[in-house]
Amino acid sequence: MLRILLVKMSSLGDVVHNFPAVTDLRRHLPNAQVDWVVEEAYAPLVALHPGVDEVITVAIRRWRRAVARRATWREYGALRRRLASRLYDRIIDSQGLVKSAWIAGLAAGEHVGLSKQTAREPMASRFYDSTFHIPSHLHAVERNRMLVAFAMKFGIQGPIDYGLRELRRDPAVEFARPYAVFLHGTSRADKEWQEDAWRATGIALAKRGLHIILPWGSAKEEMRSQRLAEGMTAATVPSRRSIDQMAGILAGARVIVGVDTGLVHLGAALKVPTVAIFCGSDPALTGPVGQGRIAICGSALVAPTVDDVLLAVDRVMADAC
Repeated sequence: MLRILLVKMSSLGDVVHNFPAVTDLRRHLPNAQVDWVVEEAYAPLVALHPGVDEVITVAIRRWRRAVARRATWREYGALRRRLASRLYDRIIDSQGLVKSAWIAGLAAGEHVGLSKQTAREPMASRFYDSTFHIPSHLHAVERNRMLVAFAMKFGIQGPIDYGLRELRRDPAVEFARPYAVFLHGTSRADKEWQEDAWRATGIALAKRGLHIILPWGSAKEEMRSQRLAEGMTAATVPSRRSIDQMAGILAGARVIVGVDTGLVHLGAALKVPTVAIFCGSDPALTGPVGQGRIAICGSALVAPTVDDVLLAVDRVMADAC
């Protein structure tokens, strides 16, 4: 039996972009053992893919904050022993960072990754036994699919399939229905959409019978959610949710509207009608893709207007009917 280890530890969007590669693996190698190394926060999400046999967690973000603690080194030691205990036929690092190559290097087997010219951090390529040149101008999903296909010597066939289990709507969700989820939080200020635009969009969708849900993941985002809710006629700021709970909330949404952030990609992977707002990044490289109803508004240079977004919402919701 073939044993394959995937290394894609973070971030949320990158993890979601790796799911179609797992689906491809299962299509071509149904009897293989497929394990995945991922940051502990995203482990419940990876577990949603039935093609992953074992989820192996790391806690690099937490370890960095407590590098002098004995508990940190005990956890790291346990990870080393776990990865070294099984011989893998391929260890595929699709993240292309020094930290991911280092973690991949703890496992026994043939290490595969991106070439020096195409890895996000060129130094990472020195850790691999084999590398593949996959052009950086391609979408992240296609790059992941190509790397896995080249490593395992099969051809890419069929459309993008995230392969996630069908989720039940979160039973703890107390929101009015039907609801729209607004995802305003993102990692960079240039990706943010203006608050006045969010408010105007929320007011317009409330008139169409949608309740607005404003989740958050940090204190700054919570404050923004509260400000936005105060300017809308039908909005709720929920308590903080784990990633698997957020997946349940997204699965129950009538539509998702969000900036370039990982949860938008998750919503698209769950085939929820999704409108992605781009203000400072290139949708050709990291925009949501899939078989669901997806609309992309804006670009790396020009933010969309409220009217642009509302037209896109109408389009994806109409397509879903």
